[in-house]
Amino acid sequence: MIHYLTSNWEKVQSFQARPDDILVATYPKAGTTWVSYILDLLYFGQTSPERQTSTPIYERVPFLERSFPNLDSGTELLEKLPTSPRIIKTHFPVQFVPKSFWEQNCKIVYVARNAKDNMVSYFHMDRMTLTFPDPGDWNTYFQRFMQGQLLYGSWYDHVNGWWKKKQSYANIHYMFYEDMIEDTGREINKLCNFLGLSPSEQLKTQISGKVNFDSMKNNDMVNYSTFGVMDFNVSRFMRKGKVGDWKNHFTVAQNEEFDEDYKKKINPALIFRTNI
Repeated sequence: MIHYLTSNWEKVQSFQARPDDILVATYPKAGTTWVSYILDLLYFGQTSPERQTSTPIYERVPFLERSFPNLDSGTELLEKLPTSPRIIKTHFPVQFVPKSFWEQNCKIVYVARNAKDNMVSYFHMDRMTLTFPDPGDWNTYFQRFMQGQLLYGSWYDHVNGWWKKKQSYANIHYMFYEDMIEDTGREINKLCNFLGLSPSEQLKTQISGKVNFDSMKNNDMVNYSTFGVMDFNVSRFMRKGKVGDWKNHFTVAQNEEFDEDYKKKINPALIFRTNI
C-alpha cells in the first residue's frame, strides 16, 4: 500500500456502512469505473440527471480508502454524499473491507478481469498516475505482477479471496470484465436481478449506449480527465478497454512463463477468458 491509501486507515476501518450501501470492489483496472457508472445511471440517471453533467464519477461514487492531499478523503466524501443508496468504490482485498459492510449485509458487486489484460492496463495506469509508484520497464513490471509486489498486492490473492468469500456471503455478485465486453446488456440484466431493480427496457438500452467504451472515454465526467493526479500526456485513464491487448505486450517466453505460474496460483473454479 502507499500512504495516499493508508493515512486515513482508522477512519476507513471504522466506517459505518448503511444497509442499503452498495460496494463496488475490484483489483485496480478491472472495470471499476464502468460498473460504478452503470450503477450510478441505474439509480440516479433519471432522478438526478444534472449530476451526470456537473459532478465527476469519482465524487458520485467515492473511493473509500483515498486520502490524497488537498482533496476530501473518501470517508469525507461519503459523509456528504446527497444520494441514497450510496455507491462506494474500493480496491481492497476482501480481508481489508471494513467490518460494518458485513454486519449490515450490504450488497457487493465484485468485478474481475483476466490477469494478462489486467496487468497491461495496470502497467499503463501506474505510468500515468503521479501518486503511484513508478512501474519501471515492462519486464520488471511483469515479474512484480507475478510476485504480487504491486499496489494492493497479488491479483491472485484478490480474485481468489473474493471468490472464496462469495461462497459464504450471499450478497456478492461476482462479475467478469470479459462477459461485460461480450454482452453489456445481458450483464446489466444480471446486475438488476441481483439488486432487485426492474428498469424499463428503454432505460436499459439507453444505459448500454452511455456506458460503451468510446462514450465513456469521451465523457469528461467519467474519464478522470478532471482528476489532478493523472498525466494524460503519458497515457489515458481509459486507454483501450479491449480483451486480448496483452498480446501486444507479452513476449512468447513471458506468456509461457506466466501460464505455468498461473496454473499454480489460480483457484481452478475461477475460469477467465483471455480472448473473446
